[in-house]
Amino acid sequence: MNVCVSGTKDLCGRLAAEHGAVLIQDAIQTRGECNVILATGASQFEMLSHLVSLKSLDWSKVTCFHLDEYIGLTDDHPASFVKYLKERFVNKIDIPVKHFHYVQGTPADGATECSRLNKILNKTEIDVAFIGIGENSHIAFNDPPADFETVEPYIVVNLDEACRKQQLGEGWFKSLDEVPQQAISMSVQQIMKSKALVVTVPDKRKAAAVQTSIEGPLQPSVPASILQRHNNCVIFLDKESASLLSK
Repeated sequence: MNVCVSGTKDLCGRLAAEHGAVLIQDAIQTRGECNVILATGASQFEMLSHLVSLKSLDWSKVTCFHLDEYIGLTDDHPASFVKYLKERFVNKIDIPVKHFHYVQGTPADGATECSRLNKILNKTEIDVAFIGIGENSHIAFNDPPADFETVEPYIVVNLDEACRKQQLGEGWFKSLDEVPQQAISMSVQQIMKSKALVVTVPDKRKAAAVQTSIEGPLQPSVPASILQRHNNCVIFLDKESASLLSK
């Protein structure tokens, strides 16, 4: 695991996007295609803005996977991650991606959607995963204590109160009661199977989670601490999110 600290949130996002773009280009040059995971949330705003502005990427050779989605939200809900990805990524790129496997949160049975996606992902090797770290140190929607053992690619998870309050605080919902209590999430083991991880984590509100994830012990109560085990992971921070690090 490597850490890159920049002065501003915008620079943090730009450096993450540029690093990710090099990884995507390398995969295309090596295999003729690339498989990518994309995250959502406020922490990814700047990174995605810079990523879609890069004209050097041939998105027609890229297949994308969606990291997680709330159960029970339609695609037109303001907090829908499908809506987020279409507005901030898909509709912004000049060359359409080869394929985008969205997580659909509207089926009544989340397990059925997991099964559909798992059949696809079990046959796929992920080259680059763009992810973030939550205020409670979650990766995807794997809240503490995270399941470090399951090998299922997508799982149904319960969202803890800290996670739901973060979604409220970021302005996606009008009240805590509106925030769903369950989601479909890519599992920890599946994220860790990615060849490379590009982790973008700006903002002061993430500083405590960043510190425990990078400098604390590896433990399920700090889900992002698992990133310490990945041999090709770069965490991009701004000066605010890095403010509690000892080094």
